[in-house]
Amino acid sequence: MAPKSDAVGKTYPPTNYAVGREKVREFAAAVGEENPLHHDLDAAREAGYADVVAPPMFAVVFGGRAMAPALFDPEVGIDFSRMVHGGQEFVWGPPVVAGDEIATEVEVKDVAERGGLQFFVFESRSTNQDGDTVCTGTWTNIVR
Repeated sequence: MAPKSDAVGKTYPPTNYAVGREKVREFAAAVGEENPLHHDLDAAREAGYADVVAPPMFAVVFGGRAMAPALFDPEVGIDFSRMVHGGQEFVWGPPVVAGDEIATEVEVKDVAERGGLQFFVFESRSTNQDGDTVCTGTWTNIVR
């Protein structure tokens, strides 16, 4: 079955995420990040940050939540029983710190069939409370 390419260009309302200090610390510990900027408030402030700094891949926390409406949208038409994760790419802006309010919007960038596989590509754009783009993500899912 051919993928539903008419969903390309569709955007979803932003989701909001309040970055918490303990969430940053828990994420850093879970991924083995030992840099004191991610754990120690004093070290982060001494380095010029307002609070502990989220590791770059913390983007999957606020970005993943925003992806759900697109992934489950019947207009996109992903068959989850046959889906595999194809990859993620991120371009980071200013660091995310505890206390930030992140709004993430998702857009369907491409839906295509190649070699009998369906490719679904989404872009997430995350901005902080100051309007700075803290992360742009490209999320690719493949349906076998």
